[in-house]
Amino acid sequence: MGKRKSRTKPAPNKRMDKLDAVFCCPFCNHGSSVECRIDMKNLIGEASCRICLESFSTTATALTEPIDIYSEWIDECERVNLEDDGA
Repeated sequence: MGKRKSRTKPAPNKRMDKLDAVFCCPFCNHGSSVECRIDMKNLIGEASCRICLESFSTTATALTEPIDIYSEWIDECERVNLEDDGA
């Protein structure tokens, strides 16, 4: 007679760490002053600094996270700086 096959327990789900929603401002360099908000109703993502009141808006999708909005803002700042240096 053969042994019964033992069932293996399923592997535990790995918990994903939450990504930050508060970042450092590229203009005033104040840490934890930029807050990102996503308006899924109007598909708009907005990042704004509470200290120097700078803000940035972009289009959002269902997959957009706050870090994506902040990264786009940083990329746009770098692009504008490169245009100013080249002109």
